[in-house]
Amino acid sequence: MTGRKGASDDRTIHFVSLGCPKNRVDTEVMLGLAVRAGYRHVDDPERAQVIVVNTCGFIDAAKQESIDTILELAAYKERGNCEKLVVAGCLSQRYPDEIATEMPEVDHVLGSSDMLKLERVLAGGAERILVGNPADWVMGAKDPRRLSTRGRSAYVKIAEGCNRRCAFCVIPQIRGLQRSRSIDDIVREVEELAAAGVLEINLVSQDTIAYGRDRDDDARLPELVRRVADVPGVHWVRLFYLYPERLDDALIELLDGHPRVVPYVDMPLQHAADAMLRRMRRGHGGKRLYDLVERLKKRVHGLVMRSAFIVGHPGETEQEFEELLAFVRFAELDHVGVFRYSDEPTAAAHALPDKVPARTAAARARKLMAVQRPISRKKNRARIGTELEVLVEGPSPDEELVFVGRHAGQAPEVDGQVYLSGGEVLPGQLRKVRVTQAADYDLLGELEDDAPSPAVPPPAPETTRTGRKSLRVLPVVR
Repeated sequence: MTGRKGASDDRTIHFVSLGCPKNRVDTEVMLGLAVRAGYRHVDDPERAQVIVVNTCGFIDAAKQESIDTILELAAYKERGNCEKLVVAGCLSQRYPDEIATEMPEVDHVLGSSDMLKLERVLAGGAERILVGNPADWVMGAKDPRRLSTRGRSAYVKIAEGCNRRCAFCVIPQIRGLQRSRSIDDIVREVEELAAAGVLEINLVSQDTIAYGRDRDDDARLPELVRRVADVPGVHWVRLFYLYPERLDDALIELLDGHPRVVPYVDMPLQHAADAMLRRMRRGHGGKRLYDLVERLKKRVHGLVMRSAFIVGHPGETEQEFEELLAFVRFAELDHVGVFRYSDEPTAAAHALPDKVPARTAAARARKLMAVQRPISRKKNRARIGTELEVLVEGPSPDEELVFVGRHAGQAPEVDGQVYLSGGEVLPGQLRKVRVTQAADYDLLGELEDDAPSPAVPPPAPETTRTGRKSLRVLPVVR
């Protein structure tokens, strides 16, 4: 392929992945397709002949970020080597015709389940709009994939879509109903990742607790987690997006007792007031959440818990917001994210009365984080003097000559980090670290061991540009 601006035969491609880890997995599949098709990934979009933006379209802020990113990268068709600008993912699934009409710079539009169609685009001659049924695809172990995560960590998507009907959410419209992969297929992928040097497996889906319920076999989450954790070479297994319902005893036993299952529970609770939860169509009341937190803290030794909440949902009263604050004080969660309600036209909540003013929602978000901040600070300070096992990720993006890593209670990209001092480290190492200082969300630690030589070289991640995560910096509420 020879670029119209004098590019060489070397075919180059640049990816931007926006939104959630599930989107990142989709981006990594497209990256794998591109490499298989003979393309070389480049970090600089100015050098890329093809630019792919995998968009998020879940809430207003994510949609705006996606649009801004598309327009920013479209400029490289004039000042760079870009010959094709491809837009994929959730935004294009929701608004394919609008993107095609209002953004003539975009050459191809792929939906949320059309990742494999990138191969047709790269081969040439593909239609401009390639947006299919969102229920048509769920990734499998056979699909090509190139990792973009740091520090021997990988996300593994165990299911696609969602069967819930939460009033504020449009995910079933964008991604379709739940389709769970087979346990054997997931384990096969994990085995390949472990053989390549991956140490940390992060299991993700839209509704992880419901894994397997849509299948005709006996596949269920506890069995899946056990089999993944038993794969040779896997060191940490972490679960994301557990819907707040009664957890299976077998799963709790794995969280508490399996040496490679991290006692980390990511459970987006959304609210805690009974009336608010009913409006949200969450299918339970606040008492269940109190009981669930108590049960987990009692039964899972060393529990680390993350949650996310929505403020400003239609009908949220000041009293209901105070009930949410009371729950946050009670639960003393390790990590908390806050979202302001986004009034999506196709969501059920859009038709509800008593809309909360944006200014009120923003003030409530700030107040909730002000309640959470001292809780996070207290939990971090309790770690001073303790020894932690830390997975080294690499150089800090914020501080020169400083490396960062994460302990088992810190998930990639959404929780805090451990800043490392007192020796030399390499990305992908597991090191023993003595915590010496603690901030609200991050730790500083001294290395306690000598540098080991990794038995398996870590996989070389492709660098993909990722969007700002709204949960990443907790003091800032967008």
